[in-house]
Amino acid sequence: MAERAHHGGELRLRIGEAAARAGVSERTLRYYEEIGLLSPAGHSVGGCREYGPAELARVTRIRELQELLGLELDEIRGVVAREDRIDTLRDAYRRSEGDEERRAILLEALQTTEALYLRVSARVERIAAFRDELAETISRYRTWLAGEIPQPERPAAV
Repeated sequence: MAERAHHGGELRLRIGEAAARAGVSERTLRYYEEIGLLSPAGHSVGGCREYGPAELARVTRIRELQELLGLELDEIRGVVAREDRIDTLRDAYRRSEGDEERRAILLEALQTTEALYLRVSARVERIAAFRDELAETISRYRTWLAGEIPQPERPAAV
């Protein structure tokens, strides 16, 4: 039986079901919490961790950053921190009333986003260079298969 709780209309899952839904182990969720990537939505009366939709979305985002960009957890922590900061700035912008305050918020959001863009761009360039190396190797193998296969170099006679 699924262990679910409702808090303020939000469905919360205990760690086992949350891990299963996210496609990770319970240990992974605990580790993400330990290194500051994830916090449970709350705890049950008995002290069990509970996760809601926002926490499951965060785990999905972490996994995407690992698989899509090949980022390490320390790098992901930086990305997630920037994304959290952008969310905070978005809320501050909505609450702000003056143009000068909004301009300052937009400037920080721009700088934060540009910094992340530069990091991702550098990673993409390295991936593209590796992809190009692989394409050259594939082309060389196909050329060899279509024509004469090169002979290995033999050591000079002694």
